[in-house]
Amino acid sequence: MLADVSWLSPVELVGYLASALVVASLAMTNVVRLRTISLIGSVIFVVYGALLGSIPIILTNAAVAGLNVWFLRKELGGGRTLGAVPIDAEAPFLQDFLRTHLPDIHKSQPGFETVPADAYALLLTRDGLPAGALLGERRGSELRLTLDYVMEAYRDSRIGRWLYTGDGQKVLRDAGFRTVVATPATAVHRSYLQGVGFVPDGDALARILD
Repeated sequence: MLADVSWLSPVELVGYLASALVVASLAMTNVVRLRTISLIGSVIFVVYGALLGSIPIILTNAAVAGLNVWFLRKELGGGRTLGAVPIDAEAPFLQDFLRTHLPDIHKSQPGFETVPADAYALLLTRDGLPAGALLGERRGSELRLTLDYVMEAYRDSRIGRWLYTGDGQKVLRDAGFRTVVATPATAVHRSYLQGVGFVPDGDALARILD
């Protein structure tokens, strides 16, 4: 049975909604989602402040909304420095990184367990910090992906699009690759790959580098 909220005024309901959104944003691990929900909450708080006639509430939350817009534009508008750094497949740092994030990796790529010693490996970075990893098997000019992972916090930072359709392709081309092939095991991974330019190629998906 739904709770009776008839004792709440419309103004109070607006305030509670704004509060709930701000609290929910703090639980987000994805940076873009956090900023988006926080932005919506702060805008509703501005409305709440206007309904109360409270200048401090309006000014504070207008400032919060402005900061969220600024960070979202930086996050999505190309203001981030993205990178892909070749790394030895057996490098301790890479091994530790993958082991730490293995539960998250298995949500989209459940078959991944270990890194073959001869794998081609890239450490994906954002603003100089580790953000993910790409691993694959070299077959001439073709790279057969065994892992394509980006941390949840950075999945809306366009790293995949940068790597497969943008300037990041140069890293793969310089390594001698002309085609990247993947065999996704989950719908979410397949959707992601198709979103960054992969097309059906038999039972697999392939991306021919520009």
